[in-house]
Amino acid sequence: MMPTAALSFFLPTATLSKLTPLGGGNINDTWRVDLKEGRSVILQRLHPSVFPDPGAVMHNMRLVTGHLARSASPGSPVFFRLLNNPEGQDHWYDQSGHCWRLLSYIDQTRTLSRLETRTQAEEVGNLLACFHLRVAGLDHASLRDPLPGFHVTPRYLEQFDAIGGKDQIGHDQEAYCYGVIAALRPTAALLEEAREQLTFQVIHGDPKTANFLFAVDDDRAVSLIDLDTVKPGLLLHDLGDCLRSCCNRLGETEGDPAEARFDPDLFQALMAGYLGRAGHLLAPRDRDLLVAAVGLISFELGLRFFTDYLSGNTYFKVDHPDQNLHRAAQQFRLGESIRDQQEALERRLQTLG
Repeated sequence: MMPTAALSFFLPTATLSKLTPLGGGNINDTWRVDLKEGRSVILQRLHPSVFPDPGAVMHNMRLVTGHLARSASPGSPVFFRLLNNPEGQDHWYDQSGHCWRLLSYIDQTRTLSRLETRTQAEEVGNLLACFHLRVAGLDHASLRDPLPGFHVTPRYLEQFDAIGGKDQIGHDQEAYCYGVIAALRPTAALLEEAREQLTFQVIHGDPKTANFLFAVDDDRAVSLIDLDTVKPGLLLHDLGDCLRSCCNRLGETEGDPAEARFDPDLFQALMAGYLGRAGHLLAPRDRDLLVAAVGLISFELGLRFFTDYLSGNTYFKVDHPDQNLHRAAQQFRLGESIRDQQEALERRLQTLG
């Protein structure tokens, strides 16, 4: 289904000037739409296999973006808005059952494939803290669960076990991944076992590097995008995923997995930014398990990538058949770097108060 059909639903009288695919995401299809009238918008098609209940995704997005808009103040981060068609509808299903939506475009911004400076890391921490503070007032019971079991690591382990395939190891990278999973299997339930002692509220769900928008002319973080995974969850899910992504000097690209390294300076700067604004949101047990949670989320994502590779690459977008295997190995190597530095990272965290 061509995006022009969806555009006709949302903007029946508008004239299209340019349609540009934005290919950075691992899940949805996204286009920047430039209109003859001079404004731009974002058009997205949700991945039906990943989001089997798009109504839940849109319910949450509608609730959260509305809350963010109402709680805005001068100088605060800008978040995108859902845009309606002339009849007030904010999503549309095409003949194939794909769900489409239109979002406001946040101009004069850029995304980063990886963080380079402590300033960028501190800005990310500030912005994630601002997001958590603003959504903390939302009743998490009012949100739906678009991805049941998301960030429940033992569940991903069960999915991996159901795939199997150990008798058909093709090369060394596969053997390495199997070995890591076997070694770390006992750690999978770390956050689940401590859940009652951890902070539970509305979270973003996927605050990776590419979902932070920076100003085009400086290192100021101005927005957090991709709210498909917004749901009730543990703050450590967000902090663990954010730190896992933003403190990886290699970035989440096609570099050599052996070069993945968790940067302690970026970790300290990001957490300084976060704690300076929202440190009071963290319970004592959150702080105790923070560094371990970063390693766990890295393991979890590697496990998901490897399972998808074994399943034939049906979840994450790939450019070649071994891409998810490569991604898995990189996350597992990153986890090694985190565990090697765990005590030093915990000492740095303690210095931040």
